[in-house]
Amino acid sequence: MKLKQTVVLGAAIAGLLGSAAAYSAEQFIGLPSYRVGPYGANGASLYGGWIDYMQMVNDRDGGVGGVKLVWEECETEYNNARGVECYERLKNKGETGNSSFQPLSTGITYSVIDKVAEDKIPLVTIGYGRTDAADGRVFPWVFPLITTYWSQASAIVKYIGMKAGGMDKLKGKKIGLLYHDSAYGKESHAIMDKLAEKHGFEVVKIAVAHPGNEQQAQWLQIRKERPDYVILWGWGVMNSTAIKTAAKTGYPRDKIVGVWWSGSEEDVIPAGSVAKGYTAAGFNVAGAGYPVIKDIEQHVYAKGHGNMEKKDLVGSVLYNRGVVHGIIMVEALRTAQKKFGEGKALTGEQVRWGFEHLDIDAARLKALGASGFMPHLKVSCEDHEGSGKVKFQTWDGNQWKVVTDWVEADRGVVRPMIEASAAAYAKEKGITPRDCSKEM
Repeated sequence: MKLKQTVVLGAAIAGLLGSAAAYSAEQFIGLPSYRVGPYGANGASLYGGWIDYMQMVNDRDGGVGGVKLVWEECETEYNNARGVECYERLKNKGETGNSSFQPLSTGITYSVIDKVAEDKIPLVTIGYGRTDAADGRVFPWVFPLITTYWSQASAIVKYIGMKAGGMDKLKGKKIGLLYHDSAYGKESHAIMDKLAEKHGFEVVKIAVAHPGNEQQAQWLQIRKERPDYVILWGWGVMNSTAIKTAAKTGYPRDKIVGVWWSGSEEDVIPAGSVAKGYTAAGFNVAGAGYPVIKDIEQHVYAKGHGNMEKKDLVGSVLYNRGVVHGIIMVEALRTAQKKFGEGKALTGEQVRWGFEHLDIDAARLKALGASGFMPHLKVSCEDHEGSGKVKFQTWDGNQWKVVTDWVEADRGVVRPMIEASAAAYAKEKGITPRDCSKEM
């Protein structure tokens, strides 16, 4: 399949399409995307949704405060070394440099986390990355927004507790953790150990090597261990392979709960009919009926400006997650413009302030056409996560069905872990944490 590459500036594209809007400045947004390799299909949907949202803001609204959004993709192939190359390539582009770096990869996040403070570029890791970066006192330039992996794990354990008939029913049970053998997968270990200790269950960790298209040995181990539930902490082809192999070994799909990177159409459709009954978490939901998606169809696709080659994926889980990325990026710019002024390109430092003062409440979500689409997000100096909520969706064989309201993380467990880990990092690096009482 020929991939639609967006490697030229969005402003140039819109100019060729005959946009009549007059812009006072251009805000550059570098996109370290991946559209090739074993995770290319996932990246194409997510970055496609993000680009479509920005294109809509340009076409429908004339940009943000009169400022045109421009962007350029840099292909990382989900590879750490390439991700660092993209970071360096993009950081000085545009009038004021790159507005943020959002690699959609925990490994790349770890590779650049020490660079962003020096370069004054916010590192935004929505639903991934280093969890303890949620402590903004130690990590002022890093934003693991909406919900972290530790929050997600605690919400999944809450959901399993609901299925079991109460959290007290988890005592004595066994939960398998089938994880991608990478920095992303290993991010789950500390929190699962802590939750197992609190609730009295046993956790069995089983690694799957990248990319995960061979899992016979792992599922034979699961059959031997006989866990009551399995948490699927996968990405890309690993997910559909897990679902199909579970069926072959006789493990019921309704006992498998996936993380949000294991709960997309790209995960269940390749698995076929055996995926029916499988449930996964998500900090956004699927569906093309939301006003924000209808606006994209009206203002972008109806005019032939859409980024997606597979238009039937508009409204899918990962496409909608890309729209969430677009919403958060644009709202951070709007927030920063309220302090630093409209009509000009903002610096990375100014955009960082915008991220740290985000407050996308219920009223704002409604105005954006995204009520129920994503959770309320309120960020502060101390809290760079800002929500910690997910919904759970079950695949019915044809589409995802939401089966819960927003389920909140166990903050009583998660936040102390975040603060302790961040404090240890600060000590190791010689960082003096910020006094948030002095921040404005």
